[in-house]
Amino acid sequence: MTRSAPAPERGRTTAAAGGDLVVFVLGMRINRLRAPRHWVPVTKAMAPMIRELLADRDSGLLGARTRLGPPRVVEVIQYWESAEKLLAYASAPDRLHRPAWADFNRRVRESGGSVGVFHETYTVAAGAYEAVYVDMPPYGLGAATGVLPVGTRGDTAAARLGLR
Repeated sequence: MTRSAPAPERGRTTAAAGGDLVVFVLGMRINRLRAPRHWVPVTKAMAPMIRELLADRDSGLLGARTRLGPPRVVEVIQYWESAEKLLAYASAPDRLHRPAWADFNRRVRESGGSVGVFHETYTVAAGAYEAVYVDMPPYGLGAATGVLPVGTRGDTAAARLGLR
């Protein structure tokens, strides 16, 4: 069964996010293509964690997307309700992240640099972000929180940021 692409929302929309949020960017870089035993498990570990989080409405994960970045980089962008919920998931002994992280650290020690990993965490105060989408299906923050007509938040980026 193939999944059809979401239909674009006609006109200009903005993300329906209304409060503080956290943007968490994580990923991996394949440093040695000929060492798949080190990087394949890392790539396979992320999808089950995202499924686990999305199945738990109280997890704090608002949405996520995966993309290929610069050469040999797989990147995941996640939107979270709070840093506290992100950190709670990361440290929970009964969730998928902890064993995956322990396994990854073991593999890194054994890999001789075959795979790299990174993460960046941004806490963003309410009103300190804005988004606009024109004739786009829900994307990014809009996919994570829903979309509204642009006019509900202001017709310019400055208005949506509270600068005018």
